[in-house]
Amino acid sequence: MEQTVNIKVKLNILEPNGGMKFSKTMEQYRLACNYVSKYLFDNHFPLNKNEVQKAIYNTIREKFNLKSQMTISCIRGVIARYKTVKAQMKRNSYKYQDINTGEWYRETRDLTWLQKPIIFNRPQVDLQRNRDWSYLSNGQLSINTFDGRVKVNPVCHGFDQYFDGTWKFGLAKLLKTGGKWYLHISATKTVANFDNQTVKHVVGIDRGLRFLATTYDEQGKAVFFDGKAVMRKRAKYQKLRAKLQAKGTKSAKRRLKKLSGRENRWMNDVNHRLSKTLVQKFGANTLFVLEDLTGVSFERTDLPKALRNQNKSWAFYQLEQFLTYKAHLNNSEVIEVSAKYTSQRCPKCGTIKKSNRNHDLHEYHCSNCGYRSNDDRLGAMNIQLLGTQYISGEAQPKFELTTNA
Repeated sequence: MEQTVNIKVKLNILEPNGGMKFSKTMEQYRLACNYVSKYLFDNHFPLNKNEVQKAIYNTIREKFNLKSQMTISCIRGVIARYKTVKAQMKRNSYKYQDINTGEWYRETRDLTWLQKPIIFNRPQVDLQRNRDWSYLSNGQLSINTFDGRVKVNPVCHGFDQYFDGTWKFGLAKLLKTGGKWYLHISATKTVANFDNQTVKHVVGIDRGLRFLATTYDEQGKAVFFDGKAVMRKRAKYQKLRAKLQAKGTKSAKRRLKKLSGRENRWMNDVNHRLSKTLVQKFGANTLFVLEDLTGVSFERTDLPKALRNQNKSWAFYQLEQFLTYKAHLNNSEVIEVSAKYTSQRCPKCGTIKKSNRNHDLHEYHCSNCGYRSNDDRLGAMNIQLLGTQYISGEAQPKFELTTNA
């Protein structure tokens, strides 16, 4: 099995005009990406690379003066963005209420729901290994531009570890953030396939807001990762965002853009640290079990109004992505199981009853056997049980409504 990571490398440009060369190349590449995006939108979203390349390859080269490999990377990158958006739309269905009956319905979305082409606002460029960027014997990087190659010194803690012969470099993305230049390099490594027969730990993980994650393992131990500080900081961002949106000035919009980037980078760091902690805590040969949150609603009317906007499904999805690649590098695995009834089922007697859970007290109290537990811990317990069923050979373990409900 191959595992891919993204290496963030800061660039120290060695020549005076290197930054100008980067900027010129990135802007033309951005314009070309928007051209490809409009073509996809206007032609019913053809997502086959060869088909699109055959149709507009020559036009892009002539219109934007892109080099051959950059043109191919441009087409591939835009198609990849549309495929990502397509997957995101499928995961988050449209929820609406019938005004006559009061019933709630969900409708699966696809790319036809887009009202306009995806816009590429941020200048950047995708670079192919050995064609557009290369690693020199003296430790420098050589990056291709419209006006020739630019040599830079890479600054990245632990960068040398990717040159032990086990990693293969691929596409790199050149961009500028906060006045500094960066190269995000894709690196792939072959890792051993996970063997169910060597599992040492099965860990159920319940993701949430009050607790970013609640874990429960095969030894009956539960660990809570507090999310209150994260909720407070998100509420602070939300309050500031609302204030800037109310102003509506150009300067407010610029601040909103910076604020969004700052918040995303902060949450990115939170999820990186949490996923690293989980992998280090349980070690190799661990099966991490998560709920499949596709189509799950995150509305929470029991939260204060200022915090109801904190139900960010993307943050849960990002944590899953980070945990997955870190687990693979540590000979572990992450699986998804059905979320159905995991917060309603008593782990002692198996009774499934929605009213047994008290959202205000964050407690589950079984009306059948009297079992009590914190509701986040209970969710992790049920998820962990589904993981043990998976290890036992059940391909798609899930809970079914019992007659005791």
